[in-house]
Amino acid sequence: MELSEALHRGGGPEELERATLPTTYKAAHLRAEDIDMFRGVSDKDVRKSLVVGQVPMPEIAPDEVLVAVMASAVNYNSVWSAMFSPVPTFNFLKQFARQGGWAARHDLPHHVIGSDGSGVVVRVGSGVRRWKVGDEVVMHPSQVDDQEAGTHDDGMMGENQRAWGFETNFGSMAEYTVVRASQLIPKPAHLTWEEAASNTLCATTVYRMLVGKHGARLKQGDVVLIWGAAGGLGAYAVQMVKNGGGIPIGVVSSARKAEAVRELGCDHVIDRNEIGLDGAFDATPDAVIGAGKRLGKKIRELVGRDPDIVFEHTGRATFGVSVFVARRGGVIITCGSSSGYQHTYDNRYLWMKLKTIIGSHGANLQEAVECTRLIAEGRVKPVMSEVYGLDDAADACRQLQLNEHVGKIGILCMAPAPGLGVSDPALRERLGGNALTPVLHTKPDER
Repeated sequence: MELSEALHRGGGPEELERATLPTTYKAAHLRAEDIDMFRGVSDKDVRKSLVVGQVPMPEIAPDEVLVAVMASAVNYNSVWSAMFSPVPTFNFLKQFARQGGWAARHDLPHHVIGSDGSGVVVRVGSGVRRWKVGDEVVMHPSQVDDQEAGTHDDGMMGENQRAWGFETNFGSMAEYTVVRASQLIPKPAHLTWEEAASNTLCATTVYRMLVGKHGARLKQGDVVLIWGAAGGLGAYAVQMVKNGGGIPIGVVSSARKAEAVRELGCDHVIDRNEIGLDGAFDATPDAVIGAGKRLGKKIRELVGRDPDIVFEHTGRATFGVSVFVARRGGVIITCGSSSGYQHTYDNRYLWMKLKTIIGSHGANLQEAVECTRLIAEGRVKPVMSEVYGLDDAADACRQLQLNEHVGKIGILCMAPAPGLGVSDPALRERLGGNALTPVLHTKPDER
């Protein structure tokens, strides 16, 4: 019996182990031959570079598992990958492969992308102890080297820490994926496959940024300004600030997104267009300060004081304003730069006001487990706006590239339809039923 057939029949561990593993599988991938296709092109349309088709099945290393991916989701790193920008991700694969041994498998003429996923373990390496065939899991995206000293202090501090499906091959936007056993977490029983898959990168990243000891150390009463509050990162930030007793102030770009953010519990919502924050701050320093003054005035009108924490991930378009509006002694915490990597800001407002900038990246396994526990207990909800099939993965990535999304965009891989995978329906009903994914229940405006 083919493995896919056994999975769709709900076969048990013994049946899955006996089933024949395919030699190829369907995956959304990039081709090394295409890396120059966007040279001199202003609109790097990811639908032109992202291919869905068959790729060879890799072997697994002793510390790895093969997972049948039921669902995945889109992150901005998949958009970067498909734009071959700022550098082609094939560079990462070559660098990884230079370690030799099992790492050499990753240097291929194709790159399977994707860093979110839920699924079923179908094969385990000889050194895997805590997981077995048939386990339902989510995969968090931080791949670490357990033989590095830094990893044992904080998994994110090892020099060989990599983002799975971005800096490694065999990512999640596929029927099968390869991950290290140290990336696995039990799937929350009340969630569908696509809901469970949508949390693994953004929610854990936000947990480290705001809650974990390596981040901003959110406390009760903190005012937190959240850029892009309706996106994948922002929507989880709203929930975690609210859960922690903070006061979230979300910045969004449309009425539709404002409605979604309010449904998540955001206390205050600011439309960036109302105060001249159009993202075009390659302009003069005076323009940035002027925008910061307008935003600061609006925030003080809403809550009476400046933000204790500014949650940053948009980068160039907002960073100068973020440094300006944070309170004296406040924190700007950043995990990305979707609008550009070269940030400019007026350093007077940093050093003279004793503010702190913290760089944050991903999450270690303990943080990911703690975050997933919040999701499993219904304290943090998935945030999805749409679900695509694997064949339409390029369209899903394009939607994120154009910032037309709200929350996360799910992708069904091996799951034949949305709404499947709930193993504890009673718990799901107790925690809110289908309203668990609140963004799906807002009324969308015209894009």
